[in-house]
Amino acid sequence: MKITRVIYAMQVAWYGTLGRYNEWMNASRSDVLILGGGVIGLACALYLLKAGAGVRVLEQGTPGCGSSHGNCGTITPSHAAPLAMPGMIGLALRSMLTADAPLYLNPRFDGPRLRWLLGFARHCNWRDFASATTARAAILQRSRQLLAELVRDEPLDCEFSEAGTLYVYRSVQKQAADQRDHVAVLERLGIDVQRLRGDEVEAMEPALKPGVCGGLFHPGDARLRPDRYAAELARRVTELGGVIETATRIEDFGTADGRITQVHSSRGTFEGERVLLALGAWSPLLAKKLDLRLPMQPGKGYSLTYSRPALAPRHALALREAAVCVTTWADGYRLGSTMEFSGYSEGLNRARLDALRRGAATGLHEPEGPELLEEWWGWRPMSVDEVPIIGPSTRWSNLLLATAHGMLGVSMSTATGELVASMLGGSASPIDATPYAPARFGL
Repeated sequence: MKITRVIYAMQVAWYGTLGRYNEWMNASRSDVLILGGGVIGLACALYLLKAGAGVRVLEQGTPGCGSSHGNCGTITPSHAAPLAMPGMIGLALRSMLTADAPLYLNPRFDGPRLRWLLGFARHCNWRDFASATTARAAILQRSRQLLAELVRDEPLDCEFSEAGTLYVYRSVQKQAADQRDHVAVLERLGIDVQRLRGDEVEAMEPALKPGVCGGLFHPGDARLRPDRYAAELARRVTELGGVIETATRIEDFGTADGRITQVHSSRGTFEGERVLLALGAWSPLLAKKLDLRLPMQPGKGYSLTYSRPALAPRHALALREAAVCVTTWADGYRLGSTMEFSGYSEGLNRARLDALRRGAATGLHEPEGPELLEEWWGWRPMSVDEVPIIGPSTRWSNLLLATAHGMLGVSMSTATGELVASMLGGSASPIDATPYAPARFGL
């Protein structure tokens, strides 16, 4: 009898442990396992949840802590045109001699970066420029519409403002060049641009110093506070039943029969019927473990965040000659922009931060706020054709990608979420997914 009781106790302990194991296994499995908790991953999670899917997000830090955090928060259909155009490679090569140039190419040898530059150079022609502009405009305009609806209907508390973006010029030559190229491109796409005289610009923006020769106003643009936007997306994802695993670094994959069967992380193993790779600039590093060569490089951006100055701009500004973006919020103020191709080098480049300060000082009465709150850098995920990579992999049957949004992750986030949800059984998206397909790169 004593032996029987011992065996019975052992059975109870075993089945209890097995039950807890099965419970854990079910908890770690999801309909869609999303790798990356920036605005792209979170927006995809939200739209998938609204379509009825179960979602788990794995984020190596906290939601929105990557390039989602420190950008200027502008929502810009006006940025439909890509950097890849004839003459851009020459400009990039000349920038190697000037460490604080708005576009800077670090001269250090880097094999993957060199391969990316060669691919980028192949797209610097007018045919590819036109197709990339059309694809970017479609997702930007749809995302702009969806974002306004999302902020209103959820609602999201992120200081969303539909006040437009104002391009400011102090050089007649620079303004003429933009009117010839930038304006013509946008008007062909049906994106409204208003030409302004210098006195009209200064009347709109008392924060500007005198000497403005003209401006371009983009009334369809908007702005928000990106860190709050990411936080609000995360809040709605969890309220709708999604799970966000923070401090979860993805380490490897388990695969079988052309499928991803497991995702191994610093906090254990997770499974999903579908896996969505939305890791921004980290996407190529993890994709290598799946034998995928994503044609992407990190484009390093910088920003300075201050408390709000007394004479703050009313609109989001692009100071064109200085290549500085200025955004104001209720209790904050940010200078940002610049593009640095230096691979995966970390840390702040003081020369580039100082360039932001100097650029703002040339155009604004109060270029800096009373208190410096944050100096920031982040990696933007840049594809060789500057069109995002969104859609199912041709190599792995249950893998989708949503990455390579460049400088426009916030601007493209909602339409990307809608596209991904539509691919996994949600309602159809009104934009054609073909231009964004991973298949164009054999992925």
